[in-house]
Amino acid sequence: MADYTAPELLVDTAWLAEHLGDPGMQIVEMALDATPFSEGHIPGAIVAPDGQIKSSANKKIVAPPDEAQAWLESVGIGDDTLVIAYDRSRNRDAARLWWVLKYYGFTNIKVLNGGWVKWSSEGRPVEQGVSRVATGTTFTPKPADHAVESTVDKLNAAIGQPGQAIWDIRSPDEFSGANDRGNARKGHVPGAVLLEWTDLVNEDHTFKPADELRTMLEAIGITPDSTVHIY
Repeated sequence: MADYTAPELLVDTAWLAEHLGDPGMQIVEMALDATPFSEGHIPGAIVAPDGQIKSSANKKIVAPPDEAQAWLESVGIGDDTLVIAYDRSRNRDAARLWWVLKYYGFTNIKVLNGGWVKWSSEGRPVEQGVSRVATGTTFTPKPADHAVESTVDKLNAAIGQPGQAIWDIRSPDEFSGANDRGNARKGHVPGAVLLEWTDLVNEDHTFKPADELRTMLEAIGITPDSTVHIY
C-alpha cells in the first residue's frame, strides 16, 4: 500500500491479525444487518447499530453532533481510541465511518483493506456471537469540518468551473436515467463524470493499486489538483 498517497488510512489483514487485542483499539464492523456478524466476525469486533450514521430527522444528511456522539460511543469509540473499520461491502460503509469521524475532527481511524471478504478468505481467526455492548467511552465531537462536505449550493456553484470535478459514483443506468431507483428525478448533475465506485476495488474487496486508480481517475478528468464533489 506504500504507493498510495495516504497509506496510513489503511491497514491490511496481516497487520490486524498481529494486533488483535491491543489495548485502546476498537474494531467496528459497519453493517446494515447484524445477522452475518453473529454468524462470524473478526475477534473483538463490535457491530455498528446501522451502516450510515445519518440524522434521525433527515436521513439524507450526516448525524448531528449529539446523535453522532451517542452512535460512536455505542460502538466503543472514544477520544483516544484507535478505530479499525471494516465491512462486507467492498469498503463502502467502513469508508463512511472514516468520513464521519473526519467530519467531526477525529483522525485515528483506519480502514481494513479488503474487509471481511479478505479476512475470512485467508482463514484468519473468527468468532461467533452477538455484538458486545460498549461502555465507558467518551467521544467529543469537534466542530464539523465543512471542508470535507459538499452541499447542493457548493455543487451547483461548481458546475462548469475550472478545477472543479463532479464525480458520479453510481451505476451507468442511474447516470443515464434508465434506473431512477424510485427518486423523483433521474439522470445526473450537469457536467458530472461517471466512474462507478465498484470499479475501484478488486475481487477480494481490496482497493486497486494506486497507479491503476490514478489512471482511471485521470481518464475522467480527475487529477490531484482537482476539487472533487462526489455523489
